[in-house]
Amino acid sequence: MDYRNLCIIYETIEKTPSRLDKTRIAADFIKTADSELPKIMLLLQGRIYPTWDDRVIGLSTQLVIKCIALAASVPPQTVEETWKDRGDLGSCAEQLIKKKQQVLLFQQKLSIDKVYKSLQKLATFEGHNSTERKVSTVAELLSQAEPIEARYLIRLILEELRIGLGEGVLRDALVWAFLPGIKGINAEQSGNLDLTKYTTSTTNTERDVYNYFIEQVQHALDMCNDFSIVAAKLKESGLKGLQTLQLKPGIPVQSMLALREKDIEGAFKRVGKPAALEYKCDGFRVQAHKTDKCIKLFTRRLENITHQFPDVVELLNNVNAASYILDCEVIGIDTATKRALPFQNISQRIKRKYDIAEIIKQLPVAVYVFDILYYEDQSLINNPFIERRALIEKCVKPTERINPIPQIITDSSDKAKQFYEQSLAAGNEGIMFKKIDASYQPGSRVGTMVKMKPILETLDLVIIGAEWGDGKRSKWLSSYIVACRKDDELLELGRVSTGLKEKKDEGLSFEEVSQLLEPLILKKNGKLVEIKPQVVLEVAFEEIQKSPHYGSGYALRFPRIVRLRTDRNAQSCSTMDDVERILKEQ
Repeated sequence: MDYRNLCIIYETIEKTPSRLDKTRIAADFIKTADSELPKIMLLLQGRIYPTWDDRVIGLSTQLVIKCIALAASVPPQTVEETWKDRGDLGSCAEQLIKKKQQVLLFQQKLSIDKVYKSLQKLATFEGHNSTERKVSTVAELLSQAEPIEARYLIRLILEELRIGLGEGVLRDALVWAFLPGIKGINAEQSGNLDLTKYTTSTTNTERDVYNYFIEQVQHALDMCNDFSIVAAKLKESGLKGLQTLQLKPGIPVQSMLALREKDIEGAFKRVGKPAALEYKCDGFRVQAHKTDKCIKLFTRRLENITHQFPDVVELLNNVNAASYILDCEVIGIDTATKRALPFQNISQRIKRKYDIAEIIKQLPVAVYVFDILYYEDQSLINNPFIERRALIEKCVKPTERINPIPQIITDSSDKAKQFYEQSLAAGNEGIMFKKIDASYQPGSRVGTMVKMKPILETLDLVIIGAEWGDGKRSKWLSSYIVACRKDDELLELGRVSTGLKEKKDEGLSFEEVSQLLEPLILKKNGKLVEIKPQVVLEVAFEEIQKSPHYGSGYALRFPRIVRLRTDRNAQSCSTMDDVERILKEQ
């Protein structure tokens, strides 16, 4: 298939405001794909690899400018001036390539296969002349591209596709494309469904069946985190194909998430009695995968951090199992007091790529294992939690640095309170309540697991814009526009600028946050900049107020930055449901 066909779909979806219309356009296009379907599913996300794959194209903005200049036969300064005028590097490439092609007599067509394979090749270039080879490869693609292809090719390389096709819309498009009888989201549009193919009861309404389809596709995505695999299975054999998908060590699973309760009575009411109570540590969540004597570590954001934590890998080698998937909490340890450190202290290790041995000495860690999803070639997600916990105690031998998470099983509010106070005294955030017979539900925020913390609830908000400061802060981005998530949209919730330090050695600083944000700048408008939504802040506040000034309809009163949430991204930040729940509670 010509790459131009995909680019026309990009443009059509980008210009389409309605979610339902976006879904229809994507579904109709997906149905036309044959052997190229897996590649198309990734490209519709603006990706070359699945979210959990740590291979990257590895081209900075400045190198992309060099590629455009080379392909369009103009100086890099011309590219920068055009970029400044257009506000988007993709549109800049489109304009410059268009001018050059007006003097060309012949142009070779780009195929989806060529674009996909060429960009995948970029991730393999290493060593001497690797940068030059990357620039040459991209410049060659651009020289063959039509203007519209150049626009989206550059956005794809920079991982800034920005056409408004989120994961929720793409998931729904798969249902519309490959599950028979579904023509739209409304029951009236659904047509005649053969319910017996998909459910055990013919009394279900068409809307129930549609929701069932959505749940099954979402579950498959949560299991493998790869739209290309799910799409291929659906096209080949419908829901039966999805049911063949199994957990596989090495491919991360979406984490099961907890709801929040403000007191012990509410927690017991939600999960039932007796319940398993566990420490809630102030560390970061790690999913550990072992197979064939190889251990990989993934964050909640599905980032591979195996290289950054060889000490954790060494500890996990002591787990008595040939293969497993473990849910763990990694906490920093104060070398002097041997007590747990707050998350902010250890978070710097997540992004560290160099001097690993030195940072291990400065910031050692301990591992608490709190769930097991896979053991000895068997998935355990449908097993009751109490059975999974017993298996943890069987295969995780307690040491000073790796242990099963401390736990009690009780139906007593007094014992729960005592355990809660014990956890706080140990420097933890609070406790977890878990339903003892519950299954593990990847990707779900479930009522079978709740958390209880003593502090005022905060929100994890993603930065979508920023403003350069004044005076002594003029060299920093010092005011941040933050947003919460609603389905596939990010809705502005206000600005925050307090809570950071002016000196790096005093804590999280304006300079540190600015260094994270500057490479993510998408557009500039005077002192205001638009930021690629990637950096998440934990934000405390006095209260939530209704406000017509922000896209969410709400604003935070006296917001204050608590810390960076390096374990979260735009897809896992707080939602409008969280905002409205807190508003109702206050």
